[in-house]
Amino acid sequence: MKTPEFDSSDEEPVQDDQTPFQISCKLFFPIFCSSNSLFNFIVGCRFKDIRRNLQKDLQELKRYGTQDVFVLCTRGELSKYRVPNLLDSYQQHGIIVHHHPIPDGDTPDIANCCGILEELRGCLESNRKTLIHCYGGLGRSCLVAACLLLQLSEAMEPQEAIDNLRDLRGSGAIQTIKQYNYLHDFRENLAAHLSTKDAVLRSVSR
Repeated sequence: MKTPEFDSSDEEPVQDDQTPFQISCKLFFPIFCSSNSLFNFIVGCRFKDIRRNLQKDLQELKRYGTQDVFVLCTRGELSKYRVPNLLDSYQQHGIIVHHHPIPDGDTPDIANCCGILEELRGCLESNRKTLIHCYGGLGRSCLVAACLLLQLSEAMEPQEAIDNLRDLRGSGAIQTIKQYNYLHDFRENLAAHLSTKDAVLRSVSR
């Protein structure tokens, strides 16, 4: 049995501005036969040796037909990577923004995760082309996708979800021990959250 190796962040190197911008992969979810979600690194990034052109990247996304984008970077990261107005830029190009900041290498609490998954499922059910990105498109983005896989298929095991993402994105997908453990505890924590939510709703309705 292979022992997984983890990084402390998802700051993987990405293409420089001499490489054509391209969507890095497509993931088809069970149930939504014609729907897909896309993964990519942060567009327009100008950090260290990376010099992307924001407008060209956005135009490429529009040509691809991107309708929604889930941004998992914090506003601090957007400033760090010199795209502080990225969220506004998406909206100016007619792309609906779902901003759910998660610190680099971290995980969302279960309530926030449920909110993200609800919005993501809504996009997929409407067959909208949807981009999910953090910085490198490996840690937080793949974590959210794996959670959705586990939510949609009761038969899928956590390791199977992780392996599916690694087949698509490479061995760097799901990068930290915290993210790995989060997925293995996801169903238990989700059940506890939903149970508490139901109890509160029953109490209010009395």
